Amino acid sequence: MKVVIAGGGNVGSFIAKELRDSGHSVAVLEQQAGIVARRRAEPGSEGITWIVADACEFRSLEAAELADCDVVIAATGDDEDNLVISLLSRQEFAVPRIVARVNHPQNEWLFNENWGVDVAVSTPHLLTALTEEAVNVGSLARLFKLEQGNVTLVEVTLDEGSPAVNQALKELDLPRDATIVAVIRQQHVVVPRGDTVLTAGDEVLALVTPEVEGELRQLLE
Repeated sequence: MKVVIAGGGNVGSFIAKELRDSGHSVAVLEQQAGIVARRRAEPGSEGITWIVADACEFRSLEAAELADCDVVIAATGDDEDNLVISLLSRQEFAVPRIVARVNHPQNEWLFNENWGVDVAVSTPHLLTALTEEAVNVGSLARLFKLEQGNVTLVEVTLDEGSPAVNQALKELDLPRDATIVAVIRQQHVVVPRGDTVLTAGDEVLALVTPEVEGELRQLLE
């Protein structure tokens, strides 16, 4: 998979190394030449293409061959830049998958399909969701959104009073647009099947659309 990352700061650099280690082709665009020089000289930066370029400019993206790119990650520290990069990537180069970093939570509503964003990552909102997931047993917690917010990954730890306890998944009558993707039981992942019986204390992960989230709550909470 070919990935282009806009932003060579700590976030962009870390993502680049992780993806490189997973066997992907990675290029990083960073407009500050000093940062690029420093990244190139860092141990562990081998195999990553570091480019001095302004990712908000069409010619820079064209030179990075975005037309052949599978994923663009807009990871700069500026929300306006990340939106511009996302929009150019989608409209001018038809990049199939665009992930954008949200620096200021109040701007998250802008990061949607109108700007070409497939997945918006807001660290404060993610930390809030993970905190709720850790302390609110029996309550559904939204972890993050996918597909321009049309699908949400949610989690609930089943308490003893949940109507789902001692029920097999095939007996739950899940909404059509809700899918159980994993069950974590005693720190082990259980691959969900129709005959999987849920127990109190299970952490249930599900993908759900906003329209049926309420129905899923009634089944699990």
